[in-house]
Amino acid sequence: MNNWRSDYWDPDRWQLPTVLRRGHAWIRATRRRRWTVGVLLTVFVLVVFPGLLGATATATAESSTRSAGSSVGSALGWTHVADSSGVEAASYIFATDHGGVFNPGDTAISLVIGLEFAGWKIIVITAIWLIGYALSFEWLNLFSKALLGVAHSLTGQIATPIMLVTAATIGAFFVAWFVVRGLYSKATLQVVCMVMVGLLGPIFLAEPLADVLSSDGLLAKGRDLGISVAAGLNRDNNIDPSHMVATMQGTLTDNFARRPLQVWNFGHVVDEQPSCRAAWSAGVAARSEDRVKRGIGACGDGAAKESMENPNFEQIGTGLLLLLAGAILLAFGAVLAIKVIRAALDTIYHGLMSIFGFAAGGFVYGPTQTFLIRNVVDGFVAAARMTAYTIFLGVYVLILGDLFTLAGDQVMVVFIIGAIFEIVAILQLKRLSNGLDRGNEWIANRFALAVQGTGGGARGSGGRGTALGMGAAGAAHSMRILPALAAFSTVSNSPATEWLWGRTRSPLRPFARRERQSQLAQWGFWTSPGVGGPIGSYAQAYLHRPIFARAAREAAEAAGGINTVRGAAAALQGLEDIGGKVSDAPAALLAAGFTDEDILFNAIRSWSIVDGNSKDWTMANNHLGHAVAAVQRVQDSSLRLIRGESDPGEVAADLATLQAAAFRYRRSVPAGVTLDGGLANGMEEQFVTAYLDAPSAEVAQDLQRLANGTTATGPLAGSAFDQRTAQRMMGAIGSRQADRVLNSVNEALGDPTNQQLLRVARGHISDATLTDQALSGAKRTATNTPTPPAPNSPERPGWAPPMVLVGNRLN
Repeated sequence: MNNWRSDYWDPDRWQLPTVLRRGHAWIRATRRRRWTVGVLLTVFVLVVFPGLLGATATATAESSTRSAGSSVGSALGWTHVADSSGVEAASYIFATDHGGVFNPGDTAISLVIGLEFAGWKIIVITAIWLIGYALSFEWLNLFSKALLGVAHSLTGQIATPIMLVTAATIGAFFVAWFVVRGLYSKATLQVVCMVMVGLLGPIFLAEPLADVLSSDGLLAKGRDLGISVAAGLNRDNNIDPSHMVATMQGTLTDNFARRPLQVWNFGHVVDEQPSCRAAWSAGVAARSEDRVKRGIGACGDGAAKESMENPNFEQIGTGLLLLLAGAILLAFGAVLAIKVIRAALDTIYHGLMSIFGFAAGGFVYGPTQTFLIRNVVDGFVAAARMTAYTIFLGVYVLILGDLFTLAGDQVMVVFIIGAIFEIVAILQLKRLSNGLDRGNEWIANRFALAVQGTGGGARGSGGRGTALGMGAAGAAHSMRILPALAAFSTVSNSPATEWLWGRTRSPLRPFARRERQSQLAQWGFWTSPGVGGPIGSYAQAYLHRPIFARAAREAAEAAGGINTVRGAAAALQGLEDIGGKVSDAPAALLAAGFTDEDILFNAIRSWSIVDGNSKDWTMANNHLGHAVAAVQRVQDSSLRLIRGESDPGEVAADLATLQAAAFRYRRSVPAGVTLDGGLANGMEEQFVTAYLDAPSAEVAQDLQRLANGTTATGPLAGSAFDQRTAQRMMGAIGSRQADRVLNSVNEALGDPTNQQLLRVARGHISDATLTDQALSGAKRTATNTPTPPAPNSPERPGWAPPMVLVGNRLN
């Protein structure tokens, strides 16, 4: 026969330790790859990408000076972002010594710093400009005229007399229907709603988007209110919107550009000295690096001059930190700008949709009226959004400004705190937006319920207070993932999907294909490499896995529970009951829910040792042999515990194994036989009781002869026992000895500190072994029979204290 097995599929190699070692090696290799990729990605984001930005800006923009930032400033001049001193951020310069032929080290360091600086300027200035641009509403002017034209054209096409008459007629039908059914309040509400739409409709349709796009519309008023609050928080009495936006930009520029740049360049903030502040501002405004160097050198700040003339690696590290903080600032600005612009565009959309409502839909009861109410409500909520976002930014700028003011020269510390603060601000801004969304839906729903006259229980809403036309508004902001999961589950469990995936049951489940292959191998349809080979064995093991886990779990729960010593031993017993082996125990117990590694290890080791010790013994009842090996194991581990050579967990596992073995032995013996006392004076019961108290091999063998229908030749020769009586007494002896074994073992586990209880259990097991060996003809050896305890033997010194710990683990 061809040997199709390769070394890779050698079953002897696929043991649990080998699989774990290979799995751990794969995990370590994967982690190393992920770590390498993460490091390379971090270097690219913090160094290469900003450097590419700086190099691109430096190469594409015209430069007239030596400044590392002047060329980039030319590319960013259109932003007009300026600090509180009126100096545009695009003109900022990193003044340093650029080295030369005789000083190549400074040349290299200044080159790296220059690239970092160029990329940092692009990121920070873009972020500050984006925040100001979003709040200035200048972007709205780009398409306001086009949108107004679209709104007027749409109004002209929809708001026609025919459409108005048709919608009013349909609305009147609903009024009549409510009157016929006796719903007079709903009919009255419908009439009032139609009148309101008829009065407000012409006013809105005359200038559909005026309340949105005009300079004094809802959006602008909400922004102005937020600016006034933000101005008060920043102790500024000038609440002119354009001035306040510039003030916010100036504060952000001071805190995130000017002061950090000075710390990066000079080691501290030079603005603290008025002469240095003026010199630096003048040099930067002139975009002259030489002028900055001369001004700082002449203003009396020796430390700044020293740092400027000696570039070092610490400045490169500082640049990386500033790049990271600038990226977080850009993320915050982008999130805020998107929220503001989206709120405005959503309002414009709802304004356009309101045209349909005022032209026709508002006259018709039900979802169309709700549609109009939602669109109108969103316009007013948009003003609240603008107010909330602007106040949020004002508070944010105020807190950061105070932090930088209190920090003084410790700008980098504030930068680290500010980066964390910005991340939190992004999350809080998202929560604020979600809260406004929920408030919008709630307000619209309440108005719609009032108009429909349904109070808190609209029809079709299931009593949950959702108006007609609101759809799933009540659940729109909760459990959003459940519909997607339900759809995913439906697709996976569909018969059509199973056919498409080759008749694989629920193919989107984990290991679905492996289960399919296992079934094919089990049924004999998968002939490569063969059912009898490793694939077939693996298939069978995979199919047995849930059955083994169930058997172990049920047995454990019936004994002591999951993650208990008794439960683990019972789980192993349950596993063998269903055909499992010790090799199946780790997977079965883990699948059953066991997570305590010590309990698993001790239980499996104890069971394996006991199982191995009992295999070579010749006994009529193999389960009795397992109990004999278990009690010997308990005796050995207990004595080693007293000598300090074992631990309580091992002894507890051995006692639990003994209990499981005693249970299986009792279960293997037929149920107790009730002796009927057919002989005079109840001789059957007397004989059995006497034998249990003093078992004898000769008596057992004579009783066996009588039960087999032959003549007794030993102690029972000439007795009055017939064959039937002997058979019944043999059954009673076996049953009662098994009862004594199980009851005494249970008592020993109940109080492990009482050595006499364990001795009694060992004596009953010894008696049962004597009977079994006498009847089976097996030879008694030193290993296959427990030593009976000596009568009235004292307790071994030092027994109780360590066994207290064993009892704590068992009970």
